Amino acid sequence: MRATASRAVLLSALLAGGLFGFGLALATMVKPESIVQFLLLNNMGLLLVLGGAAGVTAITYALLPRVMKRPVFGPVFHRHPSRLNAATLTGAAIFGVGWGLSGVCPGPAIAGLGVGNWPLILSVAGILAGAGLHGRLFGRHD
Repeated sequence: MRATASRAVLLSALLAGGLFGFGLALATMVKPESIVQFLLLNNMGLLLVLGGAAGVTAITYALLPRVMKRPVFGPVFHRHPSRLNAATLTGAAIFGVGWGLSGVCPGPAIAGLGVGNWPLILSVAGILAGAGLHGRLFGRHD
């Protein structure tokens, strides 16, 4: 029974990731040139993508726990409190600088590889190196 549940979770993650990647490719977010044009305020179409994603997420987070008794793959809905502190601000700044320099954030970088934008492999390597370094320096040591 446990193996079936974990297969269902993996399949749902694969389907959700595929849909997410398709949406990123459709919105041209897998092209660093599109992101740079957005950051230079020359292409505000991506603002619609961002607003749409934020809107759907906000509505889903607000309504789903009221409509469903429990999540499909979990016992209860959890709350994840956010903390605004120096570590969060430093991480956001580093993320923003990396995003601005490479022209992509992690999701679109990986999706870009899926559509054959191979120069993004350098961005993905940098993302993995940064995540690994963060995990080594600041990871939990329970």
